[in-house]
Amino acid sequence: MENDNSLTAEALIYAYTSGVFPMAEADGTIYWYRPDPRAIIPIDTYKPSKSLKPILNRGQFEIRIDTSFETVMRACAAPRAYEQETWISEELIQAYVDLHAMGFAHSVEVYEQGDLVGGLYGVHIGSVFFGESMFMKVSNASKVAFHYLIEILRFNDFGLLDTQFINDNVQRYGAIEIKRTAYEKLLSKGLLRASEFKLPAK
Repeated sequence: MENDNSLTAEALIYAYTSGVFPMAEADGTIYWYRPDPRAIIPIDTYKPSKSLKPILNRGQFEIRIDTSFETVMRACAAPRAYEQETWISEELIQAYVDLHAMGFAHSVEVYEQGDLVGGLYGVHIGSVFFGESMFMKVSNASKVAFHYLIEILRFNDFGLLDTQFINDNVQRYGAIEIKRTAYEKLLSKGLLRASEFKLPAK
């Protein structure tokens, strides 16, 4: 479904609660997607890899949430060595920044010596988190961001982590595919209950 020129924060909320999400083409045209099957990551079954555990214990990184949302999103939109095109257009950035201002979008940020070196962002409605994109500037920073996302979702009793499409990146975190009908049942259940988005107490 092509863009109807109504990409607002309110339109995004309606779309996500209906199981639909937008992506932009290289020319800026926005299309709406409702894939079948749908990719999710079971929140309770994620385990950090053996190689990640010492990195988490090292204290190399500082984790923050929601202090640099737009910066994280623009970093996710930047061209990468293996992927020059981006599905995150300027129009999408502005709409999600508005959504963030309303409290429905969040960023998990990874800092090293005060510099933002990795992170991710997504949409949060009810007890559902819709993961959108992640980036890293130093090794393992995006893995650390995802690990702390799971910590946040578990601590705040989220019911669903939606990753939209299956790919190699989300599969390494435990993503699976389920039928759209099953996804929509999980979505409906998750929308009935409100969860906060905050880091676990240290």
